[in-house]
Amino acid sequence: MSMQRSGLLSPRSLVRKFMPAAALAPAWLPRTAATPTSRHAASLGRIGSLEVRLARSPREIRKAQMLRYHVFYEEMSAIADAEAQATRRDIDAYDEICDHLLVLDHDTAERNAPFGRKKPRIVGTYRLLRQAVAAQNGGFYTADEFDIQTLVDRHPHLNFLELGRSCVLKPYRTKRTVELLWHGIWAYVLMHRVDVMVGCASIAGTEPEGMAEQLAFLHHNARPPQDWQVKAVDHRFVDMNRMAKAEINDRQALRDLPPLIKGYLRLGAYIGEGAVVDRQFGTTDVLIIMPVSALNSRYVNHYGADAQRYAS
Repeated sequence: MSMQRSGLLSPRSLVRKFMPAAALAPAWLPRTAATPTSRHAASLGRIGSLEVRLARSPREIRKAQMLRYHVFYEEMSAIADAEAQATRRDIDAYDEICDHLLVLDHDTAERNAPFGRKKPRIVGTYRLLRQAVAAQNGGFYTADEFDIQTLVDRHPHLNFLELGRSCVLKPYRTKRTVELLWHGIWAYVLMHRVDVMVGCASIAGTEPEGMAEQLAFLHHNARPPQDWQVKAVDHRFVDMNRMAKAEINDRQALRDLPPLIKGYLRLGAYIGEGAVVDRQFGTTDVLIIMPVSALNSRYVNHYGADAQRYAS
């Protein structure tokens, strides 16, 4: 499984029971990490010892940032700045305004947990930024790489959700962990009446020529209809049309794509025009665009069957 510092996890089922939507408090605007979303945020799903829910406290957000640091900077090739090195946390200003989706393992206590208090270990996380929150706090994170605002302006009556900073601890990169995250995301989508999900997905490496077949495959096979087209910002634009369609070995290109991106293609996601090289994180990013109305009904029915009962 490919973990993305600013992207979407692949939908890789289970039947879960969700708590009532009313138990999940909204993100108040503007909000900082010092203000928890809700001290009583409901569980969004559970399989065995694993549970998915929103972060309930600044402490849990800090733990999620530590997990991101471990995956992005210690396991992968991101370059830490002085603050990240000092705190051993992956932090940016968007953490203060986002909701943080967590997967917790109740059978594994945190290291250095207070005596007599077994706190479940955070093993996966995902950052969620709703359009209303972004609009009051300077816009979407993705706007640094892609011209998201033109897409939002083109659909003034639709509600957007940005997903990013996703990662899962290596031993937990399994089907059930990812499915729990997707159940949590889908419940959140229903609760907040989200119409469109967007975010970046990354291919490891910063040399587009070395991933020419993957980029060209996406360019030729996942381009959006005119109404959903959006480009990488001009000064960071990397052409994805690096091979003619007839020259691409589709099977090999699919095999080489990160599981994340393959999962979104199965969902019916569109890919924006142009990629962006992110040298700090050692990746080449593409934009994922997922209008809820256009998603593959097989996955919508699968992930949303139980959540729908509580989100109306």
